[in-house]
Amino acid sequence: MDILIAAILTIITAATPLLFAALGELITEKSGVLNLGVEGMMIMGAIIGFLTVNQTGSVTLAILASMLAGILTATVFGILVLVFHASQVPTGLALTIFGLGLSALIGQSMIGVAYEGIPKLAIPVISSIPILGDILFNQDILVYLSIFMVFVVYWFVNSSRPGLILRAVGDSHDAAHAMGYSVIKIRFLAILFGGAMAGIGGGYLSLAYSPLWVEGMTAGRGWIALALVVFASWKVGRVFMGAYLFGGITILQLHAQAIGIGIPPQVMSMLPYLATIIVLVLISSDRTKIKLNAPASLGKPFHESR
Repeated sequence: MDILIAAILTIITAATPLLFAALGELITEKSGVLNLGVEGMMIMGAIIGFLTVNQTGSVTLAILASMLAGILTATVFGILVLVFHASQVPTGLALTIFGLGLSALIGQSMIGVAYEGIPKLAIPVISSIPILGDILFNQDILVYLSIFMVFVVYWFVNSSRPGLILRAVGDSHDAAHAMGYSVIKIRFLAILFGGAMAGIGGGYLSLAYSPLWVEGMTAGRGWIALALVVFASWKVGRVFMGAYLFGGITILQLHAQAIGIGIPPQVMSMLPYLATIIVLVLISSDRTKIKLNAPASLGKPFHESR
């Protein structure tokens, strides 16, 4: 039983950064913008959060700094694609390369620095419930926040007027513009939200998942988060389930090696990325389903002069 609880706890920690980043990208794509720079925003959140907690000792400031780092990185992307009408795909790729390089430069002095990690926040009374208490109610603040954001994003997308406007912009930016909505403003805010969530997801990696700084520590999680949005067919509930599914695949390599399964560690390490490729291939084979669920204006530039 202890092994099972430990495995579930590990899955939760592995899924949390994916969940943050995927929820942010979901909102970005719902507005009609494809931001491939999730990896870059995550790694910037990771280094700035870790740098902040080591300089100030404040977890709260570190989380806010991670979020701000993601926002500032997303701002660069937003200005380039919305104001200067740069192509979204190469701009997102450039943002990832930029983030990886800048974080490596900033984090040179942080290599080898230790941090004890974000403390657990046990919820009184219910955290003492056998098994479930340890799994669900004895987590750090960012795990609770990630679950809370699932409900917030679900409500926003499906039940709020601003969410309806966001979806309208993503489905037909010309029609939304004709109705008087500022497409550029709405998309820019969606991009900033995506950056904030990716930044927090990256901050979780360096503050809780592996409380240290390692160059390139996001290790492709930004790309997995992008795939999660497609895997989930742009639906919030499926993003949540997909994040925990991929989180389980991510930690499978650790437990397989622990119990002595005779599979080369290199093969186990590539499982999350192999699963991502397989999922994308399977989903891409049904183009009708993609067209029915994907925002119709996804990736298409908008010009106010139209």
